[in-house]
Amino acid sequence: MSDPNAIFQNAYYVGNNFNCILYGVELVLYFASIWLILQGRRGQQSKRSDKQFLFFSTGLLVMITIYVAVQSVFGEEMWIVNANYPGGSAQYLADNAAVWYQTLGSAASIVLNLMSDGLLIYRTFVVWSDWRIVIFPSILYLGSAALGILTCYTSGVPNSDFFLGKAAQIALSYSSVVIGLNFTCSMLICGRILYVAKRMEATLGREVSRTYTGAASLIIESMLPYTLFGIAYVVTLGINSPVSIFFLSVYVMFTCISPQMIILRVLLGRGWTRDAGSSMGTARFVSGPSSAGGSNTRFTYGSDGTAINLRSITVSKSAVSEPDYGLDSKV
Repeated sequence: MSDPNAIFQNAYYVGNNFNCILYGVELVLYFASIWLILQGRRGQQSKRSDKQFLFFSTGLLVMITIYVAVQSVFGEEMWIVNANYPGGSAQYLADNAAVWYQTLGSAASIVLNLMSDGLLIYRTFVVWSDWRIVIFPSILYLGSAALGILTCYTSGVPNSDFFLGKAAQIALSYSSVVIGLNFTCSMLICGRILYVAKRMEATLGREVSRTYTGAASLIIESMLPYTLFGIAYVVTLGINSPVSIFFLSVYVMFTCISPQMIILRVLLGRGWTRDAGSSMGTARFVSGPSSAGGSNTRFTYGSDGTAINLRSITVSKSAVSEPDYGLDSKV
């Protein structure tokens, strides 16, 4: 299959199928998050952040719904409704790439990017607990917003094509800045988690540290799938490969799924919080008398009350109790 249009059409078709599959994944994550919010985090008192998660998650779902619907409708118009279009599918694409609902889909994906990247920058701040670490990503974020608006305008001009000409050049610049932002934040989060994991594992053991520093935490907190598919999309777009449309489809889907996974993880009580991010940076031992007259040793990170009970030793005249390992955290 050496015809670029045939490769593009097949990639578009496969991408639309992946859109439907991943949209189902997004629905499961969304409704699981909403259920936890409505249940008040399993009986706990509802927090203000829960309402923020509710509105943010709903916004993500609305944007990705618009994108998926637009891609499906355009595919139907190109392959079924206008199957006998003069010049074939390639000519139909060239004549209708700037149709109004495609511009709507592009706008929805750009808004989705801005929402996800804003959350990614915030999560970088949460993990590092240092506002200076997000200065450079914030500059890239402002640049991506400006280029996103310009991309939406140039690709929506009559007779323009997102994958050809000036619109394609601007789209490549926009995508490169966005992926640069994703890569920077992902590496900062991964580096921080691995650093904390090494310290916690050396002190507390692998089992205790796995909740915040395991593989799932590393992948979800850093939005790694979002970044990796974004890199694949930018590379294929840069070399004018017709399969770029497939990577674009999957990339946009993970623009929604990755932040939704973070929200669900936080609602489950397993995600990093600002307290956890700041408290894991420093550590100290605190000892005090126990109620039985012995000693109680706690390993405490920071000063906000986040603590891990390493060992409770009760000394009596006749026996010494076994060590009790447990988790005592306010996060």
